[in-house]
Amino acid sequence: MPDLPTPQDATEAALFSECWDAVLAYADLCTSGSTAAAQLGREAFAHGIREARAAETGPIRGTGRRPARLPRIPLLLTAVRTTAAAWEEEGQGHRLDPDLRLWLNSDNAARYTGPPLQRPLALRGLRDLQQPDAELLWFAEVEALPLPLVARRLGLDPAGAAEELQQVRTLFRERCHRNHLDTPMDARCRSYARLLDAVTRSAAAETPGDLSRHLATCVQCAEAAACLRLHGGGLPGALAGGVIGWGGLAYLERRRRAAEVRLGAGRPGAADQAAGEPEEAEQKARAARNGLLVAAVLVSVLALGVSLMPFGGEGGDLGAREGVDRQPVADPGPSLPSAPSLPPATSKPDTRNTQKTERPDPSGAPEDKNRHTEPQGTSSPTHRAEPGESGEPACRVEYDLVNQWPDGFQATVTVTSAGSLDSWRLAWSFRDGQQVGQMWDASVAQNGSRVTATAADYNKAVPAGGDLAFGFLASWHGKNSPPYDFELNGRACAKSG
Repeated sequence: MPDLPTPQDATEAALFSECWDAVLAYADLCTSGSTAAAQLGREAFAHGIREARAAETGPIRGTGRRPARLPRIPLLLTAVRTTAAAWEEEGQGHRLDPDLRLWLNSDNAARYTGPPLQRPLALRGLRDLQQPDAELLWFAEVEALPLPLVARRLGLDPAGAAEELQQVRTLFRERCHRNHLDTPMDARCRSYARLLDAVTRSAAAETPGDLSRHLATCVQCAEAAACLRLHGGGLPGALAGGVIGWGGLAYLERRRRAAEVRLGAGRPGAADQAAGEPEEAEQKARAARNGLLVAAVLVSVLALGVSLMPFGGEGGDLGAREGVDRQPVADPGPSLPSAPSLPPATSKPDTRNTQKTERPDPSGAPEDKNRHTEPQGTSSPTHRAEPGESGEPACRVEYDLVNQWPDGFQATVTVTSAGSLDSWRLAWSFRDGQQVGQMWDASVAQNGSRVTATAADYNKAVPAGGDLAFGFLASWHGKNSPPYDFELNGRACAKSG
């Protein structure tokens, strides 16, 4: 008779169930392929567990107080970054994303591990919050979960969750303002500190021209402005960038899309239903969660090789307060099998939301930036239903330039298909030598100016008249013209707008 899971295993399994998809999503951004992402995620998860145990059991010398620590998901995401840095130092950097390697060897990365007063303001502000407040802020702002669902996870009253979140936002702002004043800064930055506090308190306040010019050139003050300005929708980006660091914006967009797909966004009334009926949303994944729980215990014992004692203090009631039976926060994936099994160490868990091919070792022959391998598959995407005879194009494409900076940009692509699809592959061309670096909700290949985005496992099927969407980060130099010549599964698409 097999041994039953112990309470210690159940506690670790609950943590795994809640956080693994988030860890894997960021590990995927940080690595050059699925095998490397799975290994980086496992090592980071083990490292994060050890760090959490140390924070729970080790008081600050001379004070008797335990050190402040980040909420569970941010703590594990920073463990991914730390583990990636260790890979770089140990000669395994060829398994990491090339842009991440550049970042790890820059002054930007040093800020996250340097003197506490010089670390990003959002990181310090989140760490200063009480653990339940920090969890609420992260779940609602970065993981993009509906408040009723967040309240259920954290044991809060759903009727008062919105008011409590607003109070936590205000508290986070106060912590960031205090930390900003405590930060070593030059006289010019110091002279703007009080003015910055005043203009970010109200959406109606206008930013003086001299302050605006200063924010355009001072990273430290610009970060402070993002943390202090609670209106305008910039808080999620400030949190993700300040806490995670490299890839924070891509992670944020990936989690937003994952939450939309998980909760059925895109169907009429689905968002309202998911927000108003979180219990029903969780029941739909109950069977899959039970399988994931068993798999989590196996991964904990066999793969991670670490022993997690139940958290004490504020986190001690993790299993009892939130329960092992919970829906993962994470990226959507295909339905789990009824009989859970432990994936081999060289395979990618099904919770992945992108597919990438291994990049060549930079220590070998130099890589041709314009040469990319097309995604491989056993069969071509199929088109189940043809458009009508009215002359309507096979699809319509909406290309949205979300953000742009001197050498890079972020964009999203939304395609409305006239016919239903079993799978999809969208191709387009760039005019000005743009190069796609990261993509979410699809895998990417680029050959010269031609880019191909291929469906992820969880968003292959598209109904007639339905939408498919994905986003990406890319580089540009000189000019950034919109792409052209869009084709969906080899058929020309009309461009909206």
